[in-house]
Amino acid sequence: MAAYELLLIGGGAGVGKTTVAWEVSTLLQEKGTAHCLIEGDYMDQVHPAPDGDPHRAEITERNLAAVWSNYTALGQYRLIYTNTVSVLEGLMISRAMDGDVNAVRTLLTAEEDTVRQRLAQREIGSQLHAHTDRSLRMARHLDEKAPAGTVRIPTDRRSVRDIAEQVIQTISW
Repeated sequence: MAAYELLLIGGGAGVGKTTVAWEVSTLLQEKGTAHCLIEGDYMDQVHPAPDGDPHRAEITERNLAAVWSNYTALGQYRLIYTNTVSVLEGLMISRAMDGDVNAVRTLLTAEEDTVRQRLAQREIGSQLHAHTDRSLRMARHLDEKAPAGTVRIPTDRRSVRDIAEQVIQTISW
């Protein structure tokens, strides 16, 4: 069993998870730090879900394990994983990584007005209101359920680079 490093970046829609993860990756590249990045939203994009929605986690785990095995074959041992609920799925992600995993959980947060503004810029289809409502509900849920030790990082009125630098301060890569 190998020892792996895992950075989980979670938070409701509109807090900047994907953008921040890409900037964290850029900063690590600038330092010459080997790592890989997986956008978790793509690990379960199938409809209908196998045996219904409760089993989405199973397909996520299987897909993540397959992708991770390809990365480890290249010698990678550090993973940035971003997904709304990633901070709640540390055990599933660790199983998929199949090794001794040192996980750091970061929960990005934003005020309701910020989330509404960001989603209004991004969501141009008919689901803006439903998406915004889900995001705000999920943000409350994540705040209540995030495990002890989860680092909360506000994203309001801050540059992406500033947020990414704070995220990097949570890891020892």
